[in-house]
Amino acid sequence: MSSGQFNPFGSDMMLAQLMQDMQDPEMMREAQTMMNDPAFQERMKTLTDNPNFKQHMEQTTETMKDPEKQKEMEEKMKARVSAGQKELEDFKKKSAELEAEEKRKKENAKKKKNQKPKTSSKKKGVKKV
Repeated sequence: MSSGQFNPFGSDMMLAQLMQDMQDPEMMREAQTMMNDPAFQERMKTLTDNPNFKQHMEQTTETMKDPEKQKEMEEKMKARVSAGQKELEDFKKKSAELEAEEKRKKENAKKKKNQKPKTSSKKKGVKKV
């Protein structure tokens, strides 16, 4: 995809997250609330009035009229979702690892702070000559 071309889905990982979110009833209720907001409706109007968006939608509509191209598009989307799911799993795993590491660091810092300073059994003082 060229850098100037409109991409409604962003990265494969974002697409996979969107597909997961669409299965969540709470997320869909939130989406419905958001879509009823006049400010959101205004932002959507701005998006749909964008010439790049209109061109992309016209191209998609034409593509969907051809059963072979439609099938090809579906296969590409399935591949993107699959790749995105792997990216999302990797991202979640790495995030969990980083969070666990942060938690360990905080716990270690707290332990060090609560430890009494170590004292030596030798008395400090002036050396005898």
